[in-house]
Amino acid sequence: MSLRRPDLLGMHHLAMKTPHYAELREFYVEVIGMQVEWEPDAENVYLTSGSDNLAIHYTREIPDVNQILDHVGFIVARPEDVDRWHDYLSEQDVPILASPRTHRDGARSLYCLDPAGTQIQIIYHPPLSDASQGN
Repeated sequence: MSLRRPDLLGMHHLAMKTPHYAELREFYVEVIGMQVEWEPDAENVYLTSGSDNLAIHYTREIPDVNQILDHVGFIVARPEDVDRWHDYLSEQDVPILASPRTHRDGARSLYCLDPAGTQIQIIYHPPLSDASQGN
């Protein structure tokens, strides 16, 4: 008997262990604009931008180099929002790795760095961006 794979509703949670806890908490709340959903103690915080969850956990140890995270992506509603984010992040002195560009599939994105060096992608991705607006 073969079991049917259950459906998924998408990936909406990411957890990070970091020795840069305070800097990351401030960056994601103050610069990116996420809200604190739950902060059980001074070393753990759960953030949200409405339909997602980013957990930041303090650790004294350097995270395992075998556990690789390439980037964290944030969806925006329109292609021009990527350019607005570029201007805003530049004004905040956030390091920009790749300026806004349009991809073959119609997506538009940029890449920057958070204070721990994690790549952040701001992306207009038609299937997700349009679906989030009910289009």
